[in-house]
Amino acid sequence: MVWNEIKKIPKGKTITYKDLAIKIGKPKAHRAVANACAKNPLLEIIPCHRVIRSDGKMGGYMGEKGIERKKKLLEKEGIKF
Repeated sequence: MVWNEIKKIPKGKTITYKDLAIKIGKPKAHRAVANACAKNPLLEIIPCHRVIRSDGKMGGYMGEKGIERKKKLLEKEGIKF
């Protein structure tokens, strides 16, 4: 459910883990949403880099070094951090 919803996020847009949890009908499952993003094997198809924290920070992405990759992907889409 999480990955299907993530595929609907338009390029250049973001959604929070919390809002994504609400969209899938599980408003308290924001940690589960984050875990689903972390297990995404299809980064080109399921753009988990578009999911961010509620405080506006990027959050994690493929481990500690992945955060720079997430930042570059978001900036490529016109989103500045």
